[in-house]
Amino acid sequence: MKVLNTMVRFLLFLFGLAGFSGFIVPILRRRIFNVGNAAGFIICIAIMAYAIFMPTIHEAIRTFWQKTAGKIILSALAAGLVCAVVLVVVMTALMIKAATVQAAPNATVIVLGCKVYGERPSIMLEERLKAALKYLNENPEAACIVSGGQGADETMSEAQCMYLYLTNNGIASDRIYMEDQSTTTRENLAFSHEIIKQEGLNEQIAIATNNFHEYRAGRIADGIGLEHGAVPGKTALWLLPTYYARELLAILYEWVF
Repeated sequence: MKVLNTMVRFLLFLFGLAGFSGFIVPILRRRIFNVGNAAGFIICIAIMAYAIFMPTIHEAIRTFWQKTAGKIILSALAAGLVCAVVLVVVMTALMIKAATVQAAPNATVIVLGCKVYGERPSIMLEERLKAALKYLNENPEAACIVSGGQGADETMSEAQCMYLYLTNNGIASDRIYMEDQSTTTRENLAFSHEIIKQEGLNEQIAIATNNFHEYRAGRIADGIGLEHGAVPGKTALWLLPTYYARELLAILYEWVF
């Protein structure tokens, strides 16, 4: 039994360490730090600490369980943990399902903005643009709105960067409309909707964003009254843990507020 417990602790520690490594890679490679890898660090450190101090923690739990207040508090914590796991599973399933909703033919593509470096799109944004480019080539009557403002550390707007990328890859400039004032996903879609109405574009839209982001973007589009489908871009594996964790928190925020 002692050998088994030691093995379990060792495997659990390795799992936490692997997770910690996954969340630190974006910082080391691109200095990307956000609430996603911050939350990931906290969880992974907690897992590693639990693995290291497991006997002490179990003894403290057994002692605390003897008290009435201890039973109540520990039961509440266990219920909260179960609810958290169920929420993560549900949100993950919704993300996967949303990314499979096919866009209508020749819908108006809305490419949601993301970080740019000079005139070069970030890895995340480039995947969105690749997905949009594929759809636009397959649907020659489709118009495209590139949506994203200019951040304080950006030399041009995200919309301008996306416009350059698409035109450099063969998309006619008269098919592309720029929305360069938005700073959030909600503004991306709301401001793009205004362009759709002003220009008389197809009100069926195709949301071009990373696969994990399609659910939340679609939920926002539903609130605006837009009929939508997904044009999902891939997500680099080394970025997925950080942005997946951040998206879980963003979806939770969207549900609550």
